[in-house]
Amino acid sequence: MRLPPGVTVPAPAKAQTKERPAVSDRDAAEIQKLVIHRDAEVIALNKPPGLAVQGGSGTEHHIDGMLDALRFGYEERPRLVHRLDKDTSGLLLIARTGQAAKRLAESFRDRETEKLYWAVVVGVPPRAEGTIDLPLAKRPGARDRETMQVDHEEGQKALTHFRELDRAGKRAALLALWPRTGRTHQLRVHCAEIGCPILGDRKYGGEEALLSAVADSRRLHLHARRITLPHPSGKGALKLQAEPPPHFRRTVEAFGFSTSGD
Repeated sequence: MRLPPGVTVPAPAKAQTKERPAVSDRDAAEIQKLVIHRDAEVIALNKPPGLAVQGGSGTEHHIDGMLDALRFGYEERPRLVHRLDKDTSGLLLIARTGQAAKRLAESFRDRETEKLYWAVVVGVPPRAEGTIDLPLAKRPGARDRETMQVDHEEGQKALTHFRELDRAGKRAALLALWPRTGRTHQLRVHCAEIGCPILGDRKYGGEEALLSAVADSRRLHLHARRITLPHPSGKGALKLQAEPPPHFRRTVEAFGFSTSGD
């Protein structure tokens, strides 16, 4: 675009590097306790429910703000390569170098990554195994900008494979879920849409996502159980597994669910 005579474009201001606050000893100890795997390229955490991955409005305590405590002698700051919802527990991968971050991001983007989730749901799915193919889009006008809905006209493709691992009559079931796409809240919306909302997920299941007889009924029962993907070093595969949090285990034990079929 040509500018009129005498009009100039001011030089862009130099980007200000925002100083990150130092990680407190308490926070460093907290995040280091979550490490379940560490090698030269990757750190894996077993994220507890209730801990946010990144900051946002009113969220000051989060994993991204504590990553300096995971340097373990490296000069580079570790990098997030994916995320989990605040109330979802389980496997979260951290890249230790920029090159590792690039390769991990490529694996997620190219769908070379297989992720397995466990979910306790209210009710049972319409069949013991199948695929949920329902496109998702942000819900217009929602207060929470991350509230999603099924939208067959404007939605992005969202595909989830599921298998029932065990059930307690028609009251509840333990499902294995494999998301084949990575849409926001995909598993939560898909489970609600097939008539078995994830236990504790009032956002998508309303009061039907609660069970009065379950002590931890109001806590989300969704856990990132396992992840398999090419190792960013280029040598073999990275296969990791995370144990579910206490509230999830208590509910599984209360229903007598077997997890042997995952």
